[in-house]
Amino acid sequence: MTTSAALSPVPAVVAPTSDHGSPGSRQSSAPGFLTAVGVELLKMRRLRTPVITALIVGTSVALCSMSLFSASFTESSHDPHTMPWARLLLTTGFFNAMIGPILVSVLASRQTDIEHTGSGWNLAAASGLTPGTLCRAKLVALSLLIVPAVTGQSLGIITLARFRGLSVALDVGPWATYTTLLICVDLAMCAYFLWLAAVVENQMIVMSTGLLSGFIGIFTLLVPPEIVQWTPWGYYALITPAAMSATAHSQPDVTYIDVPAGWIAGFLILTVLLFTVVTHRLDKIER
Repeated sequence: MTTSAALSPVPAVVAPTSDHGSPGSRQSSAPGFLTAVGVELLKMRRLRTPVITALIVGTSVALCSMSLFSASFTESSHDPHTMPWARLLLTTGFFNAMIGPILVSVLASRQTDIEHTGSGWNLAAASGLTPGTLCRAKLVALSLLIVPAVTGQSLGIITLARFRGLSVALDVGPWATYTTLLICVDLAMCAYFLWLAAVVENQMIVMSTGLLSGFIGIFTLLVPPEIVQWTPWGYYALITPAAMSATAHSQPDVTYIDVPAGWIAGFLILTVLLFTVVTHRLDKIER
């Protein structure tokens, strides 16, 4: 007896489609940019970055306020013709030219070193977050710390000056201008140091560069603006709306000056463009 077995068609085995194989699904599984910023804020808390920032800012306030305890300040604190606020602003600009690069290099280094030591780049890539996006998230997170830090520094210096008996009316315009521009320059320098910290594993290089930048920043205060405007460190000097001037009696005096707004705006725009380009190029680096 011949048994005719009906051969039923064998269904084709369809390989399961992996979500990881589709670029669209990979993007949808990637954390949002704001989520990445939130993660960076949590890292800052774990690394005690706010505490370190407070210590550096406190040191800056102390250095900038040293002149408030001099005998010459006591004699001129009630005389508006001596322009005590301009003198204090010039002193503040001098020390910030040194401390500013050091502060942002420390922040950038600490925020990025954890990615090198803890395979953070690979972990971020596994979740769909590119190195360039991660660097941009770090800059946004650090800006949320730098803005109140710089603002608090200026308010601390002004408060201490009032406490020391400076009764002359505050020159709000120059101080507000300087504080705003200092925030912008600090953020620009932080962007450069973040890129350096991302491409260099040895963070001592970043810290050493920040220290060297601080000394260069002080030196630029003694160089004509036509020269320092071509260097990033020189903008700590260019944003200071106070300078020494010679009077009719050939005695050095302090006066307010106009800052080169065009050059400062150009520097900030160029920084945004460069940071955007170099962070996108980071996505092509094998890690």
